[in-house]
Order: sequence, then C-alpha cells, then structure tokens
Amino acid sequence: MNKTLPIIPWIGGKRRLAKHILPLFPKHECYVEPFCGAAALYFIKEAAHVEVLIDINGELVNLYRVVRHHLEEFTRQFKWALTSREIYKWTQITPAETLTDIQRAARFYYLQKLAFGGRVNNPTFGTATTSPPRFNLLRLEEDLSQAHLRLSRTYIEHLPWQDCIHKYDREHTLFYCDPPYWGTEGYGMDFGLDQYAQMAEMARTIKGSMIISVNDIPEMRKAFKGLVMKTVQISYTVGGQNSRGKRNELVIRNW
Repeated sequence: MNKTLPIIPWIGGKRRLAKHILPLFPKHECYVEPFCGAAALYFIKEAAHVEVLIDINGELVNLYRVVRHHLEEFTRQFKWALTSREIYKWTQITPAETLTDIQRAARFYYLQKLAFGGRVNNPTFGTATTSPPRFNLLRLEEDLSQAHLRLSRTYIEHLPWQDCIHKYDREHTLFYCDPPYWGTEGYGMDFGLDQYAQMAEMARTIKGSMIISVNDIPEMRKAFKGLVMKTVQISYTVGGQNSRGKRNELVIRNW
C-alpha cells in the first residue's frame, strides 16, 4: 500500500475500510471516485494509468486543484498561522467569495484540518486530550508534497456524480462510490433514497466495474438488492474516542 495519507480529515473517511475494499478491486486502467471527499482509498492504493477525483463540494475541489498547481504559494499562506479557537472562528466568518482561489483553499484546509470529527457542515473547533492539533506548521509542506505529486497526474472535476459516471464509463474503468450515508449528518448536502436507487441501477447497467460502500441498514439492502454485498465491521472514532463501538457496513459490487 502507498503511504500517502489524505490531506484533510473528512466525516465518513474510509481509511479503516481500505483493507476490506482494496483486495476487491479488479484490474483497471482508469480509477474514478465520484464522491472523493478526503479520497482515502485513492491516496492509499497504487496509482492507475488514469485517475479521476470528483466531488460536488466546490471548496474541496478548489483545494485539490491548488495543491496540485500552486503548492508553494499555498503553504506560504500559513507562514504566521496559529492553532487557535478564536482564529478558527474568524476564519469561519470570512466570506470565501472575497478571497482568491489560493486563499480560499487555505481557508478551507485550515477549517477542515481542525474541525471536530471532520465535519463539513457547520464544523466546530476540535480538541483532544490524547493527541496534538492536526495542523502542524512545521510539517505542512512535507505532508502535502506526496499528495502534490499524486494529484499532478490526476483529473480533478466538479461534477454531479451521475454526470461523472456517464463521462468516464468504459470497460476498463473502476468506480469507487462512497456516497453520504443515509440517516447521518455532517456532509453538508442532501442525498435522498432515490439517488441510491439510481446508483444501483447504474451499477447494473454500466460498462465498467463499480464498488459502493454504504451503511448496513434495511434501506440500503433494499436499494441495492440483486448486487453482490459483503458485510464488514468497523470501528469509527471521533476525537480519539470510539463512537458507539463497532458498526456494520456494506461493500457492494456489480460483478
């Protein structure tokens, strides 16, 4: 496995599921994540010939583009940065529309890096008694350098997930779909049951391969009925503490 880690924390990140999902990946030339978020599997897996990261969150897409094209200038934005609850609040109320793309990326990175639980919607300043702050100015450029190299050969798009699948569907394409989990909060977007049903129909009809990870609940088993399902157990942590112990998740594939 690649040692490159996601550059930001993200609610529902899949680092802990990697050992269950990556062995299922079939041979592929093009790898696409329509709900990339922190793109944990993308950063961990071996690079494919063509790779595509797509998300509906414009601030996230802008961050990846800036790290890809302007890493040196991006890191300069943090020359005098401090880890501070007050600065976090000031940064939150700064309108993104008033900033350049590089400043926007720095704002989003700072907020997300220090957000409690990796929440995207209404994030709050996170602290812990068991670990130091995630934002480490001394390691900033080192932490981002490998991501910069990986992103430099990756397509980064800001598209709805349906358009993404239609655009990149080929027999040699592998889609890894990690949609917002039904019945949970913190993603900052609405995702109704009709979209899971639409995803299941696409999985049945596309030319390429698709792997989907969702929470193991009756609604998801009904939506993806007929596709191959595997139940895996995983422990999620928030603020360094286990959150409600172990949970079952579904890993679904179309072959």
